[in-house]
Amino acid sequence: MLLQTQSLTRHCVPSVTPSKTITKTRFSEFTSPRRVSFRNSSFKTLKCSLSTLSEPTRLELRSTKLFPAEVSRTIMELASVGTLSTLSQEGWPLGVGVRFAVDPEGTPILCLNATNGHFSWDGKSSLHVQLEQSGLRTPQCTLQGSLNKPEDRTLLKQHISSWKKRFGEEVDEDLIHIVAVERILQMEDFQEDGIWVNSLDYKNAQPDPLREFAEELVNDINTNNMEDVNRFCNVYVDLEFQISEAKMIWVDRLGFDMRLYSPQKGVFEVRIPFPREVTDEKGAKSTFNCMSQLAWEVEKNFHVPDFEKVKQLKHIKS
Repeated sequence: MLLQTQSLTRHCVPSVTPSKTITKTRFSEFTSPRRVSFRNSSFKTLKCSLSTLSEPTRLELRSTKLFPAEVSRTIMELASVGTLSTLSQEGWPLGVGVRFAVDPEGTPILCLNATNGHFSWDGKSSLHVQLEQSGLRTPQCTLQGSLNKPEDRTLLKQHISSWKKRFGEEVDEDLIHIVAVERILQMEDFQEDGIWVNSLDYKNAQPDPLREFAEELVNDINTNNMEDVNRFCNVYVDLEFQISEAKMIWVDRLGFDMRLYSPQKGVFEVRIPFPREVTDEKGAKSTFNCMSQLAWEVEKNFHVPDFEKVKQLKHIKS
């Protein structure tokens, strides 16, 4: 099993009351599914009602991947360095590395020297930001908009507060600039086709709630639980070829991405969705435990798979 959390949940037993309280341990340590016992558990009778819907339910309609606007908002929340591009005084395109913070709507806040002679300060600019995920993928977004100084004093104070919160330092209000976002080009990785996102969708989107601990969780699983990672591929993915290695790339509220290596077929990426959306760290660890337990039972022929395997694989070009 992948992870230890405060409680143990089995998706195939909807109501179980353990006789003993399970103590909290490090989530990198896991208990083998073969040692799980429900002998001293008491089962409760479940009461339910049946109703029909004329429209599809939310579960049927939900996406298994984050929307591009959500991905861009997540990148902007996790990263703090990007490349600001505008025109030089001579009319040449010029890009320089900058630090940035973001306000609650994802607006980039920069600290720039307004007397810098390199820029023409005509307003049009772009900010390119990228995020490395497990050394396997680099999603990125490029925000296009006008570069200007905030005139509203209330907003200016909020921007200064956002800067201090991110970098832990005071900043001269005369140096604060923002990029008023007009549209965003979001790309899943290098050499990928991008998707344009409008400013309204970007501002209304929320960054992924798992973002703060996703990297640590993925690194721990790849380091300590490779047996479970390989089992995920064999059980939840409809593979027509043998793989030599598998690694987890990233995890979010809807599922996780994996990179598969095949000596005969090449490199592939696959998305394995969670059975249901998770919103916090505890929920993510509990869901991994459930999926690991179920995968082990299916692999040992203790449980007949009642789910549809993932069939869509993305070939990664070298």
